[in-house]
Amino acid sequence: MAAETQHFKVDNGDMTLMELQSGRTILVDINIRKAADDADDDDDTPDVANQLRDALDRDSDGRLYVDAFMLTHPDKDHCAGLETHFHLGKIEDWSPEDDKIVIREMWSTPFFFHPASKDNPRCPDAKAWAKEAKRRVGVFEDEDSVEEGDRILILSEDDDGNTDGLDDILVEAGDTFSAICGHSNEGFEAVLLAPLPVDEDDDEDELQSKNNTSAVTRFTLAQDDAEDAAQYLFCGDAEVAVLEKIWNEYGSTPEVLQYDVLISPHHCSWHSLSHDSWSEKGRDGEVSKDARSALSQANDGAIILASSKEIEDDDSDPPCIGAKEEYEDILSSNGTDGDFRCLAEENGDKPFKLEITEHGPKPAALAVAAVMSTSTAIGVEAQAHGCRNKDS
Repeated sequence: MAAETQHFKVDNGDMTLMELQSGRTILVDINIRKAADDADDDDDTPDVANQLRDALDRDSDGRLYVDAFMLTHPDKDHCAGLETHFHLGKIEDWSPEDDKIVIREMWSTPFFFHPASKDNPRCPDAKAWAKEAKRRVGVFEDEDSVEEGDRILILSEDDDGNTDGLDDILVEAGDTFSAICGHSNEGFEAVLLAPLPVDEDDDEDELQSKNNTSAVTRFTLAQDDAEDAAQYLFCGDAEVAVLEKIWNEYGSTPEVLQYDVLISPHHCSWHSLSHDSWSEKGRDGEVSKDARSALSQANDGAIILASSKEIEDDDSDPPCIGAKEEYEDILSSNGTDGDFRCLAEENGDKPFKLEITEHGPKPAALAVAAVMSTSTAIGVEAQAHGCRNKDS
């Protein structure tokens, strides 16, 4: 089957569903707002919950499921709707009446080991994620084998030692993995780029803020004979300090940061590119060379997506017109012939869909057109040679 990704229109928030060539599904963040659940004909908030349900399969017990759900970090606009729409707790307690979506495997940074505080508050859905993550770690520690619905991967070592002894479910920064639900998955590879360990000369408070503990990952998807048909870079809400640290770590091997699709960090925020305030300095603000370099490793024809509200030329941040201009400049200065898109500015309320071809990800309509064009060209060539195809 053809791999594809769907990018849901959730204003300033993130929600992406990846379907691999193998059929496995990976959900990255959700922002299912209450307005999307309310049956109000006067509200135009896209019903992303039902859009997601329509895209998922059911297992042999009739349960909708995602194979993996990666929460980049516990902000409300990345986990809203978790309790309402996803089954949490023992799989045997799933209810057909509630018909919630099963998460076969959670992918989470180690934030859940640490309690919420005044300086680090959490919304109810983030607290629910943390509770479920702890339950699954407990299952791993207590049981000889772990079934789907109880599985978890922890993305990055915990600085306070809470991941000690959890090596079998731990992915450290810099590690590459391809297993989903404990099974190796051909046609998929992921590298965890952050969170990175905090060094002595780092500003610990800055790097351990909620946004800056975001999981930064680069996924590689295969299609047909192309093992690296598409590379996706997800940054959550990582801000400038994290991206500078990533460049300092990987600047000598920039290929690990290459992408065909970049989900612009923090909903196209200026804070991911500069230490200066956009509202105070505007275009006079200084762009961090290292942060921009980390986000500049675009492949030819790359797409940068802003999962945000419409981008206006004003003081708003996020989304920020200055960040949009930087991303457009990245694409043009690299000579990539790439494309910047804001999800809120795409027509309709359906998810923006990218189909993975051997030559990279293409917007669904363009991918179909390319196939038809190729088929027509082959037909014309075959006709010219008096045969139906090159193997005749």
